[in-house]
Amino acid sequence: SPSVLTPLVAGVALLAAFVWWQSRAASPLLPLRIVRDRVRAGSLATMGLATIGMFGVFLFLTYYLQVVLGYPPVRTGLAFVPISAGIVIGATQIAARLLPRTAPRTLMSSGMVLAAAGMVLLSSLTVHAQYVTHVLPALLLLGLGMGLTFMPVYATATAGVPAQDAGVASAVLNTVQQMGASLGTVLLNTIATSATGRYVHAHERGPTHAGATLDEGMVHGFSVAYWCSAAVLLLAALVAGLTVRPSKDPS
Repeated sequence: SPSVLTPLVAGVALLAAFVWWQSRAASPLLPLRIVRDRVRAGSLATMGLATIGMFGVFLFLTYYLQVVLGYPPVRTGLAFVPISAGIVIGATQIAARLLPRTAPRTLMSSGMVLAAAGMVLLSSLTVHAQYVTHVLPALLLLGLGMGLTFMPVYATATAGVPAQDAGVASAVLNTVQQMGASLGTVLLNTIATSATGRYVHAHERGPTHAGATLDEGMVHGFSVAYWCSAAVLLLAALVAGLTVRPSKDPS
């Protein structure tokens, strides 16, 4: 619809104008030499795709735990602790030990494949699924995948940057991460909502079953979004594998 397409077209036009302006500015806010490096550009693309694919899980899983399974807010928050633990373990105990002797793209691609596997597990959730057997394993895989990916991404995205550009390179990476998270949440929520609407419309069983149908439709929408997330994460793995050159010392 015009209300959707107009802001998108305007955003693309403004982005193109910004790039044109920065390429000609004497003291650019974003020196384009930072993103022209293939390894750095690949790392930024990997981060953007990773956050697009991953951050939707927090929104959908919160809805699932609270609305479908009936978890109270505190219990829902505690249910996300394993993903944080997985990130810490993946980054500090695995990636940090392997990075000095392993190509960064190997860690990034492996992390994205692990995270995609976690999304596939989440896509199998039903209205009667159990946290320990269905949600917990997926969160652990997602956390480990994020930890394995983000540490080498930060290392390669800021490696070899001149001292005067170090702050800008770090800021660009953080900006890409935030933009990916915002875009992923909007995009995946749109996909999930559309899939839910189609499911509910196709499975109407009268007012007495409306609540059950809505829950089933919601879970179906989440499942479709999780499959889309898995596809985006696999694309991130491919981008990392093709664009980030092997390096034993990215520092």
